[in-house]
Amino acid sequence: MRYFASVMMVGVASLLASCASHKIPGNIEDINAGEGYQARYRGPDTGGAEVTRSAYLDALKCAGGPALSDADALTTKTGVSASSVTGSGAEVLSIGDLVEVFVAEDETLSGSYVIGEDGNIRLPFLRPVPAAARSPSAVAAAIAKALLADELYSIEPRVSVLLKDYSEATVFVSGAVFEPRQVIVGGANAQTRDPERQLALGAATSSRRLSTALRNAGGIRPDADLSQVVLIRGGTRTVYDIRPAPRGGPFPDPIMIAGDRVEVPSRKCFQDDLMVPSSVTPPGVTVFLSNLAETALANSPAAVPDAREMRYGTRFLQAVFGLNCVGGSKLTNANRRAVLFSRNPITGESVVIDRSVEDLLRAAERDEFNPYILPEDSLACYDSKTVSLRNLLAAFGVATAATFVVD
Repeated sequence: MRYFASVMMVGVASLLASCASHKIPGNIEDINAGEGYQARYRGPDTGGAEVTRSAYLDALKCAGGPALSDADALTTKTGVSASSVTGSGAEVLSIGDLVEVFVAEDETLSGSYVIGEDGNIRLPFLRPVPAAARSPSAVAAAIAKALLADELYSIEPRVSVLLKDYSEATVFVSGAVFEPRQVIVGGANAQTRDPERQLALGAATSSRRLSTALRNAGGIRPDADLSQVVLIRGGTRTVYDIRPAPRGGPFPDPIMIAGDRVEVPSRKCFQDDLMVPSSVTPPGVTVFLSNLAETALANSPAAVPDAREMRYGTRFLQAVFGLNCVGGSKLTNANRRAVLFSRNPITGESVVIDRSVEDLLRAAERDEFNPYILPEDSLACYDSKTVSLRNLLAAFGVATAATFVVD
């Protein structure tokens, strides 16, 4: 007599497994109609039609200034050569900066001073002298004139002002950056402070510059218009063209002072050239991960953290490899799927991208459907149906029993 109990349980398990089968997620944005942030968000099934290059589709949406490839013979909008201001820039004072003032043959007025919160420098017996947003030489001339005007001197004295130490500065960054917000640039801490430099006259900074402010605001986005970066200081707007920055070329990098505002416009399109680590882009991205596939019943046993730092410019398929979602037995692992959850930084709309791992691996044009990973993206790996069925049978304790027939 044959007993079919095990077979019946297999049938029930199969039914349950089919009810829980993977479904392609829907998107708020119509990615196949070109509404996604990246053209690579399109589905890879072209039905045999010729693949349209993603970079070309992205470029169709571009507005604003010129592309990075048009940055030859570059000058800023103010007519200043990029190479003439890179790495140096005009020395300009800010609130909190430490300066040394020398008044010829006057030990009372000579000494170290800090520029006050109101932007003024205060010497004994002298009216406040505006110092913020001015060069040390301009402040020295203003002090000399004030000493003469206040009748502390009968003839204009010789005055010298030397910057001793840059203070940190609060700068406001908005527009096409990943984290538009108030940022702090410059300043030295206990680890970076050099006692000999503190005692010496003169100062230099590489940390209180435009590029530092952009990095501290999360870095520029791939849709940023680097030809028209605006610095607003007081009532003056200065436009800088920093397109060479992502390619390692010289670019304007002015010194920031407290209260500066930086605005980065958007070209409304995705630009591959900006998906590289640089002095104005993020050095890396934090990606949230979930791997519950056969090779990893949970993140921890597979040594997959809940979040991981990845190089800026990492693509979806590379991140899937890092998620430990590729490889293993062809029978059980070949039909895995990976899902990318992202957000359009221009519109704030959510985007869910579903890919067959095997299809993405073997598609000759995979880069056209292999999106870049952006900061705060999330990745999940789904089991194949074979793995799901086997695990479900194991849960019912019938995986072994189903292989035997009892007489």
